[in-house]
Amino acid sequence: MTLKCVAIDDEPLALELLAKFISQTAFLKLEAKFSSAIEALGFINKNEVQLIFMDIQMPDLSGMELARILDGKKNSDKTRIIFCTAYHQFAIEGYKVEALDYLLKPYGYEDFLGAATKAYQYFERINNAPAAKAAEPAQQQDYIFLKVEYQLVKVMLKDITHVEAYKDYVKVHLRSKANPLLSLTSMKNMEELLPSDKFMRVHRSFIVALDQIDSVAKNVIQIGDHQIAVGENYKEQFLEFLAKWMS
Repeated sequence: MTLKCVAIDDEPLALELLAKFISQTAFLKLEAKFSSAIEALGFINKNEVQLIFMDIQMPDLSGMELARILDGKKNSDKTRIIFCTAYHQFAIEGYKVEALDYLLKPYGYEDFLGAATKAYQYFERINNAPAAKAAEPAQQQDYIFLKVEYQLVKVMLKDITHVEAYKDYVKVHLRSKANPLLSLTSMKNMEELLPSDKFMRVHRSFIVALDQIDSVAKNVIQIGDHQIAVGENYKEQFLEFLAKWMS
């Protein structure tokens, strides 16, 4: 699978660096590069684009404004954004528009590749979803990458017990560590990142690893020392899982 990409940055050197990094990544294809978000929007409206790497502070139309425009379109999940900016104060706002990742300038190829890999995993998952219903489940990677502070951390799926919303972050609880990993991302992004046959969102603030559940009583899940309530909007889906679990 090759992802069709667009690079947007009003700084010529930053734009050329993006183009270079995209070109040396085997699963990315640069369709176009722009110094103007308005020009880029015209191209994106007429062409198939999966992934947009873009700056935030740009004249005429900012990257954040363009993100909001794209987020309001139908099938917005088919085009995702990775912000590339020198301003860390936009990180929280970036995750509110469901950006896949947030690269802080100056960044190297290792950081870029981590963000690009996350995008690849996302599109691989949504592309395989329809086929998985009619056929055997596709082989899945047994790990994910999480951005923790200023580093990319590899986390094995079998090590995750549950994920908890925490302000503008998420806490990823692990069997192997006493303290959870704190990552600046959204619950929606985590829900998309984790395989749905192994993890389930059971509450606005919780995603659980299904094979880590120790017991269930009165809509409360017990995982180790943690008790997690099943939210009203998630009960029907969870009860379906319970029926299969008990059969």
